Amino acid sequence: MENQIAVVTGGAQGIGLAVVEQLIEKGVRVASWDFDSTNTKAMSAYGDNALAINCDITDRASVESAYSQTCEALGIPHILVNSAGIAGPNTTLDEYDIDEWNKVINVNLNGTFLVNRVCVPGMKKQGYGRILNIASVAGKEGNPNASAYSASKAAVIGLTKSLGKELADLDIAVNCVTPAAARTRIFDQMSEEHINYMLSKIPRGRFLDVHEAARMIVWAVSPDNSFTTGAVFDLSGGRATY
Repeated sequence: MENQIAVVTGGAQGIGLAVVEQLIEKGVRVASWDFDSTNTKAMSAYGDNALAINCDITDRASVESAYSQTCEALGIPHILVNSAGIAGPNTTLDEYDIDEWNKVINVNLNGTFLVNRVCVPGMKKQGYGRILNIASVAGKEGNPNASAYSASKAAVIGLTKSLGKELADLDIAVNCVTPAAARTRIFDQMSEEHINYMLSKIPRGRFLDVHEAARMIVWAVSPDNSFTTGAVFDLSGGRATY
């Protein structure tokens, strides 16, 4: 993977940052697209191997600008990992605030669409690419009091399968992972009751470690993953068995 170029959305913290670290260890140069204030500091630890770009993935102009900056500074991306996402409030569907619903869908689904849309043409031009969209076990099973999050992540799974088929005749793999909960700052958006519910559903009896997730993700965006596309890789600790 040496000298490849990667885009990681949400690279400032959590699973995204763990992916950045492991990609750089393999010789990849990474652009972290994030509007978190810690993005620049997080990427500064990796010198010339990492680039921090302020990006709102829900805004087309911001995404296109981030892509242009990446190409100018590093080159056309070979790899895309979509890690940016939000949980939204924990409440029943009939009480779900409509603005909050739209926000979750806009970040988790529309943002993933926009970032895929801007990166795919360069991969087609190069005749090579690896895309990994981070969904959730909630997209498979649905979590109560998290209808927007569950729906958005189910949609990411569908988007991944569709795009994987579109690009299957090229050396461009498009896959997703469905993690169980990991202790990241996304927990700050959840009630303690909801966090305990998620833990109770994991047969391994613990939360996912972000470095465990990153190892599977980095393999999926490597040349070693030369055949599988449009697939869903489970990271649920035994919760989902399909």
